[in-house]
Amino acid sequence: MKKVVKFGGSSLASAEQFEKVGKIIRADESRRYVVPSAPGKRFSEDTKVTDLLYACYEAADDEGKFQKILEEIKARYQQIIDGLQISLSLEKEFEEVKENFKNQIGKEYAASRGEYLNGKIMAAYLGYEFVDPAEIIRFDGNGQFDAGITELLVAKKLNNIERAVVPGFYGAKENGEIKTFSRGGSDITGSILAGALDVDLYENWTDVSGVMVTDPRIIPNPKSIDTITYRELRELSYMGATVLHEDAIFPVRKAGIPINIKNTNEPEAEGTMIVEDTCKKPLYTITGIAGKKGFCSLFIEKSMMNAEIGFGRKVLQVLEEQGISFEHIPSGIDTMTVFIHQDEFAEKEQQVIAGVHRTVNPDYMELESDLALIAVVGRGMRSNRGTAARIFAALAHADVNVKMIDQGSSELNIIVGVKNEDFEVAIKALYDIFVETQI
Repeated sequence: MKKVVKFGGSSLASAEQFEKVGKIIRADESRRYVVPSAPGKRFSEDTKVTDLLYACYEAADDEGKFQKILEEIKARYQQIIDGLQISLSLEKEFEEVKENFKNQIGKEYAASRGEYLNGKIMAAYLGYEFVDPAEIIRFDGNGQFDAGITELLVAKKLNNIERAVVPGFYGAKENGEIKTFSRGGSDITGSILAGALDVDLYENWTDVSGVMVTDPRIIPNPKSIDTITYRELRELSYMGATVLHEDAIFPVRKAGIPINIKNTNEPEAEGTMIVEDTCKKPLYTITGIAGKKGFCSLFIEKSMMNAEIGFGRKVLQVLEEQGISFEHIPSGIDTMTVFIHQDEFAEKEQQVIAGVHRTVNPDYMELESDLALIAVVGRGMRSNRGTAARIFAALAHADVNVKMIDQGSSELNIIVGVKNEDFEVAIKALYDIFVETQI
């Protein structure tokens, strides 16, 4: 059995956290490929090493400020090394960093050094081989990730290595220029390695015990999800759940490899299994609730709209010409509503209105602002009648006015639109009726 294990910044912020990670890795022989992030915050007012690296890079022309920040970064790593009581010097690496920062070779290089240096420490601590992702994670000349070449390079390099540490977050173009992933970088690296090496499981270790049913900033200590499918997770992620970046899902989903989200500080907790599909019955009717604020809606009405070929395409073409993407399009026989990110739409609203009038000649149009979309997601909704009715009942009881409701034919999710001001109240009402009342 083979596993790829990724550890987030909070899991590697100090020597104490490193020791926890070391125990986790050594407790399972199958944890052969380790993907570390850069050191995160040790306490709430602390600064992430990546942010220090950015600040240091920007201060390259100010010798005093530059040296001060560089020494702070060195001290952070040295504190980890001393705490682990390992024999390791990063002087050579820091001399190289200093020279490249002075030469301003790129912000992405600067950001990547957090993972690179932490990877060096992790490899020395575990006794694993260090593999620089610049050698195996490839981007093309335009800075786009090249999955095909990367898969070949990863397999060629790592299939001959029994145990390795591969820092997350970055790779390189063919010319050696360092390139980083935009978001969720270390998650993506772990997923790429897992898919290319055809491992049995990808463990993603963080500071929470799995995926929560909803946002803990709205519901204190929400219940965790034991098993979730990739489709459910994608729906929740799309609507704002910050579990894994969607780019971190595709490489393992393609290979049919499950992901286990686990807590470094509670390693015995089962966490959440993310799988392609499952016969396992969910604990609740719904799997999760997620949502986002900051939308506006463009309501369009026209008699016999349904018989007018190309009506929807013409409306969306107006948005496309203005460089605006849409989020959701519920429709009726003679009506069509387009939900759009309000900040994206505001500056071009009059051009869009004029364009829609010009192209489809509607009978009536109306704009509404300050809206939120909430997705209620779950495979269990297929076998439970009355889910939509329970949603309406919960929101009505909470005195929340529903601006829109839409359910896809897959019966996997129901999306409701409410006013921004009702967002948190709506989430609490839905959580209460689907989770708290079933406990």
